[in-house]
Amino acid sequence: MTGYSFSERTYIQKVLIAVGIVLFTYLIYQLFFSVFDIILLIFAAVLIAVFLRGLADLLNRYTKLSETMSVLLVSVLLLVILGGTIALLAPSVADQAQNLRTQLPDSFQKAKDYIAQFGWGKTLIAQFPTSQQLADKLQEIGFSSIFSRVGGYFSSTVGALGNFFITILLAIYLATEPKFYAVGFTKLFPLRIRPRVAEILGAVGETLSWWLIGKVASMLFIGVLTWIGLSILGVPLALTLGLIAGLLSFIPNFGPIFSALPAILLAFIESPMKAVYVLILFIVVQIIESNIVTPLIERQTVELPPALTIVFQLVLGVLIGGLGLVLATPLLAVLMVLIQMVYVQDVLGDRDVEVEDKNLKDEETEEELKEES
Repeated sequence: MTGYSFSERTYIQKVLIAVGIVLFTYLIYQLFFSVFDIILLIFAAVLIAVFLRGLADLLNRYTKLSETMSVLLVSVLLLVILGGTIALLAPSVADQAQNLRTQLPDSFQKAKDYIAQFGWGKTLIAQFPTSQQLADKLQEIGFSSIFSRVGGYFSSTVGALGNFFITILLAIYLATEPKFYAVGFTKLFPLRIRPRVAEILGAVGETLSWWLIGKVASMLFIGVLTWIGLSILGVPLALTLGLIAGLLSFIPNFGPIFSALPAILLAFIESPMKAVYVLILFIVVQIIESNIVTPLIERQTVELPPALTIVFQLVLGVLIGGLGLVLATPLLAVLMVLIQMVYVQDVLGDRDVEVEDKNLKDEETEEELKEES
């Protein structure tokens, strides 16, 4: 009677277990990737909920309204302010946006002709592909499909509008009863670690709150200062360009570059020197913002390494598209908190790092205050 030996059966079992693990990992990967757009939508709703909740808590300090009424009142006030701002600025911005769309090609051509006057400029322009070659190349590598893809839920205008309202509605629900959802989430974990899970959720919420405060302050600062600076320089469409600069500043590193390009190109219509002045303006605005607004906020939240932030933005931008690029920084902030508290402190048991870093920051702050006084 023939049969498998014990060692052979053990080997076959190991092979089957390995194959099962690989298949299970692959299925989880496919499932995660297919719903990643929805995860980003939920994360966007969480960001908005944190913002609404922060304003509602501020309102509760001066009123006796319930948490639900505070969130609803804040939401209504924000919608009224947003609607009023759009009603006031929409005609002007719409006209300027249309002029911007028609003038940018001429500005680009004029800048290209100016650069071509120099020897290095001719060499540089010769390396650039034509618009048709660039389109064919993008189609060949599928680059356009990657960046136009934000998933089935974001593939059309109707879908985008629908998801916008879904995100807002979800954010209001989350902001109305955050403790209910937080407690429900902590109940998914064993009893002994639930207090730690609640502590981590609180740290994540505080990090996102301060990050949003910093971003809103930065967007307002950059938008207004850019608008004023461009108006002083006499650059056309200053209001629209300032609005673009403020909105794109939500995306660190890449947003300022995207917002500076149309302003510089428009300045080229009048003179190359004005384009240089516009470039200097954007650099000065970024320097002031980086040395005033950002340091004040980073004292209250996690510091993100610039190189890691850029890499994370590039990865999510390529994999997901524009939405990944927009949400990459707050996602990285959350990941940094989770790595610090879950892996470094709990898994590795290294809780002294946070204390040392906090003490070092306190000492640096005290020295700065002494120097200022």
